[in-house]
Amino acid sequence: MAFPTETVYGLGANAVNAEAICRLFEAKKRPLDNPPIVHVARDEDVEELAKNVPDDARKLMQLFWPGPLTLIFERSKIVPDVTVAGMDTIAIRMPRHNVALALIRESGCPIAAPSANLAGKPSPTSAQHVLADLNRRIDAVLDAGSTDIGVESTVLDLTVAPPQILRPGGISYEALVDGIGEVELSAVATAEKAFTGERARSPGMKYRHYAPNAEVILVEGPVEAIVSKVRELVESYRAKGKRVGVLATEETARFYHQVVVKSLGSRKDLESVARNLFGLLREFDSERVEVIVAEGLPVEGLGLAVMNRLRKASAHRQIRAA
Repeated sequence: MAFPTETVYGLGANAVNAEAICRLFEAKKRPLDNPPIVHVARDEDVEELAKNVPDDARKLMQLFWPGPLTLIFERSKIVPDVTVAGMDTIAIRMPRHNVALALIRESGCPIAAPSANLAGKPSPTSAQHVLADLNRRIDAVLDAGSTDIGVESTVLDLTVAPPQILRPGGISYEALVDGIGEVELSAVATAEKAFTGERARSPGMKYRHYAPNAEVILVEGPVEAIVSKVRELVESYRAKGKRVGVLATEETARFYHQVVVKSLGSRKDLESVARNLFGLLREFDSERVEVIVAEGLPVEGLGLAVMNRLRKASAHRQIRAA
């Protein structure tokens, strides 16, 4: 069943039922070595799923749960191997959404739930996005409108010292540092380069993610230089007969012509940018755009999560404009 959270829609199955988890992977066409996040409705559930709960975890749960923060623990014996891709760790969070929490409580079990889309595609922020990918592949969708945050949860690994961010998301690096002190930002979290490890400790690490059908080119650098390079790339692709789109911002959208232009929102309002990202990538596909040239954004706060998604959507085709 697909259900809403405050981040994106998730595709849920009983986390301690191996057969159900296998069906979940099949519906999404998700590789079995890409572990889902387990969603809970009570702090006490963590005690059953994790071998131990460190002090930092308890503090973070008090500060940020329910909310868009996933914590990685050593797993307990009740968790099937398939739920954690055969690893000794488990990723757990408590969503900040009344429908999600009610579903978990009524189900009477923890719910493993990756995003409710076909593997590799942009994550769904509405029930319509879910149906576009998974109609007839799953049993039901709980429709509670559009999600609030629009990018997935932050994933923090508490099995290493210092704790390490594996995926930036709805809780910023800065907020985590304020909460518990030293926190490390992994190279995987910045997504400046492709993941080269053998095993993914977190969703979103190993495979191409968040990608529309169109080829995505990401241009990073100072704003004026970005605009100049984007215009240059647009002309180059149009000369080749490609249908081109530009993923711009409120401040720059007016500089692009004769292409499909979509604005994420203001560079000064990264919450709106995050909320709009996946929906706009899907809109480009509906308009049959073949190449999307996307503007880079600041990497502070929620901007780091947005840039992580854009770098992965582009399969690391990043251009530095100067």
